[in-house]
Amino acid sequence: MTRFLPLFPLNLVVFPGEKLNLHIFEPRYKQLIQECETSGVTFGIPAYLQNQVSAIGTEVKLLSIQKIHSKGEMDIKTEGLRLIRVLDFFKQAPNKFYPAGTIEEIPDVLNEDPQLKIKITECIRQLYSILGINKIFLQLPANYRIFDIAHHLGLTTEQEYELLQLPDELTRQEFVWLHLQKLLPVVLETEKLKERVKMNGHFKNVVPPNF
Repeated sequence: MTRFLPLFPLNLVVFPGEKLNLHIFEPRYKQLIQECETSGVTFGIPAYLQNQVSAIGTEVKLLSIQKIHSKGEMDIKTEGLRLIRVLDFFKQAPNKFYPAGTIEEIPDVLNEDPQLKIKITECIRQLYSILGINKIFLQLPANYRIFDIAHHLGLTTEQEYELLQLPDELTRQEFVWLHLQKLLPVVLETEKLKERVKMNGHFKNVVPPNF
């Protein structure tokens, strides 16, 4: 089933369930947010990559307008709802300043592998421990989804968009598992290098070999 939805393309990837804070300053998007506040309409955020609006994005809802600045700029809080596919993109909705498009919802398949999730969780624990950000790991709920951690895995924007396009939770788990398998050894080696650099110039107690 298709429907018409206001769109707010951004040079970032928004995931379902994500809480996103935005500073709104362009007149066309100030108009959109004002309509969201008065009518409760939602809007889509498709990723703007390689100078074009991507086909996949996330429908979001306005949670609150936190502040309106003297020149009308806004600080807002939003939340990602669901994945959408943009079928047709229009630079301006009828009689509006902001873009819009014909979209369809993308159903989400929650078919996670519990054993793979344990492996991913352990890798994340190691990674966050090395990086000194254990607080993020401790705040991770047991029922987390891949989308919940996607911004905390060292992915590029292009990789995040690749993840956003994957059709189900199991495929996302496999994507993240492969990424962590590549990332963790690099981070470990970097930490070892930092330690070697720190030791340079210290008095070394080195036992010579017997021969």
